[in-house]
Amino acid sequence: MIQIRNITKQFGRLKALDQVSASCEASECIALIGPNGSGKTTLIKSILGMVVPDSGEIIFDGKQIRNYWQYREHIGYMPQIGRYPDNMTIGQVMDMMKDIRHKALHLDEALIAAFGLNKLYRKRMCTLSGGTRQKVSASLAFLFNPKVLILDEPTAGLDPVSSQILKDKITEEKRKGKLVIITSHVLSELDDLVTQVIFMQDGKLVFHQSLALLHKDTGEQKLSKAIAHIMINRQV
Repeated sequence: MIQIRNITKQFGRLKALDQVSASCEASECIALIGPNGSGKTTLIKSILGMVVPDSGEIIFDGKQIRNYWQYREHIGYMPQIGRYPDNMTIGQVMDMMKDIRHKALHLDEALIAAFGLNKLYRKRMCTLSGGTRQKVSASLAFLFNPKVLILDEPTAGLDPVSSQILKDKITEEKRKGKLVIITSHVLSELDDLVTQVIFMQDGKLVFHQSLALLHKDTGEQKLSKAIAHIMINRQV
């Protein structure tokens, strides 16, 4: 579904991405992880078309994304920090996004109902807690029933019940054949979700491996311990 081929991106002297290649297919939930400054955000922005790589290419459903902006209508993106007009209500933000996307049919409003946002439509964005803003961002990411979901720290700020609602929704969408890419520093949140792991460091892809093989190779059943095992052995 998404093929990343030898992409490189440099900002001044900083090489944010260094010959990164990966293949991300439907029905997979992929954890994109690595330390701060590893290149995760630049990679996500490259997939979204917000950053243009200096070299290499990104293929979406068989088409090169450069000069083909229409592919983005098939992606639902949840940023780590959602920024919305303070004076608008939740309902107005939802309506605005529907107008921008020109879609009113086949909407997926399951999260809106599950989070109870439909009861808060008259609340202005400036009055919302961080957790409620996260619920709005999550609901918008899923709203247009996209083929691909890119979720940046999706459970940050959510209470345990809301976090589980979101994780159940992610699992459901993966079973429907969606591709889900998640970045998170809380690896314990990913154990029951992901099927593959992409680990980056210093702009390079260190490894891209299935979770099952990662467990087998390291002998660890927790993702955090499996990653630690690999990184310690690489330093030896």
